[in-house]
Amino acid sequence: MLGMQALLTTVAWEVFHRTHEAWPLALLGLVQFVPVMLLCLPAGQIVDRFERRRVLLCAMLVLLAGALILTVNSAREGPLAITYVTLAIVGGARAFAQPARAALLPEVVARDDFANAVAWSSGGFQFTMVAGPALGGWLTYLTGGATAVYALTAVCCLVYLVCLAMIRPRPRPTSREPITLQSLAAGLSFVWNSRLILAAIALDMFAVLLGGATAMIPVYADEILQVDPLGMGWLRSAPGVGAVLMSVVLTLRPPLRRAGRALLWAVVVFGLMTIGFGLSRSFPLSFACLLVLGAADMISVVVRHTLVQMQTPDAMRGRVSAVNGLFITASNELGEFESGSVAHLFRRETDPTFGPMVAVVSGGIGTILVVALVAVLCPALRRYGEGEAVIAKSQSPK
Repeated sequence: MLGMQALLTTVAWEVFHRTHEAWPLALLGLVQFVPVMLLCLPAGQIVDRFERRRVLLCAMLVLLAGALILTVNSAREGPLAITYVTLAIVGGARAFAQPARAALLPEVVARDDFANAVAWSSGGFQFTMVAGPALGGWLTYLTGGATAVYALTAVCCLVYLVCLAMIRPRPRPTSREPITLQSLAAGLSFVWNSRLILAAIALDMFAVLLGGATAMIPVYADEILQVDPLGMGWLRSAPGVGAVLMSVVLTLRPPLRRAGRALLWAVVVFGLMTIGFGLSRSFPLSFACLLVLGAADMISVVVRHTLVQMQTPDAMRGRVSAVNGLFITASNELGEFESGSVAHLFRRETDPTFGPMVAVVSGGIGTILVVALVAVLCPALRRYGEGEAVIAKSQSPK
């Protein structure tokens, strides 16, 4: 993920640097989302039928190949069409990698330690959101291009493949259920019939879908805040900084109770900070808004992921994780498309900052409205975690 975060930051910079348009940035999200949408159901079925570690290994090999293609294309200053096609392939690989990785975690961590493990693993992921964009921005600034960043991503993928090969998960019975349309859609059906899970992942999806502040960072960095690629990298890292700090708090604090209410308030803060970033014209203020935004998002991630995994039977985890991954991808990649489209729709030749501002601020307002709607329609989410420790206190090192 260190390499992927650096890659995603740099590819956005490269595309905007070559086009100076918001619309190509919107297409970056779309080409990554479509493969996930098409492959999420069969991916979940495959994760439940085969050894999850091997599925993840295969997906990572495809990500490695994608990074190498982008490296060569960038070095030759090849057409952006190759960049888009490669990102579509990468999106397809991520459709398999995400549910495999999520479903693998309960196989290597005891149930009593799972919620705490989620906080630690999510914190590690968020660290990559700090270091990845910063490293990508620094390398881009140092080398004057994106080639070195894509090569770094390929090296990171290779290192991960070696680490993953050494993991020995506990044996588990694999699904022998025949592959039918009903079995393919079982994960979707399970989520749809579980109002608590549906509300939690739908809340996260619409919050990030509408609150697309990070999608507009290249535009804000270049045209509004007027910072170089290094500054853009720090802006992309700011949500991760906040998330890492919050992950430390979550792993060290007493058990979190009333997790549902915490989730709802966290998303409200996420929306408010999105609005603040959209209105800011100061680099320090923009960085601070994104930092608090990331901290709020971390609470949402940990509560939602713990809820989904702990309330899903093991035989269904692959398919449910695939559906959850579809929601996550929709929120991220479609969020980029939504923000870029709104910015393009409201563009003004006399004021290039107006369209991006409308996209970000309106998204933050929409996020807060979604929280209110979910809170009214799903009272069970408000009550989730009352009287029980949802996020366990940090255990002693093992």
